[in-house]
Amino acid sequence: MDRSLNRIEIRGNVGQDARISKVGDNTVARFNVATNETYKDRTGTLKEETTWHTVTAWGGRGMPDFSQIRKGACVYVLGRLRQNRYTASDGTERSFYEVLAARVTIEWPTVP
Repeated sequence: MDRSLNRIEIRGNVGQDARISKVGDNTVARFNVATNETYKDRTGTLKEETTWHTVTAWGGRGMPDFSQIRKGACVYVLGRLRQNRYTASDGTERSFYEVLAARVTIEWPTVP
C-alpha cells in the first residue's frame, strides 16, 4: 500500500499563451495559471490573494489541443506537484515547484 499522496487540483486563468514544444515524438505545453483566494482580514476588509502556478502538460490522453490554452482562458488542471532544483548563474542553489498535469480541461465561459 502506498502511504503517500501527491495530488493537486487547480482552477484558474492562464497568464500567457502556452509555450508548446516537441520532445522526441511527444508534445509538451508549459503555461502559468493564476488562482485567486478572497478573504476578510482582521479589520473585515475584503482582500484578494493571487497565486501563480507553473504547469507542464504532456500530450496524450486527457489533454486538449494545446493551442487552445491561451491567455485569459479558464482551465482546470489535475496533476501532481514536483520540486525542481537548479544552480543559478551566480552559483546559488534555487528551486521552484511545478504542476505536472495528468488532465487539463479548458472551461469556456457560458454565454447567457
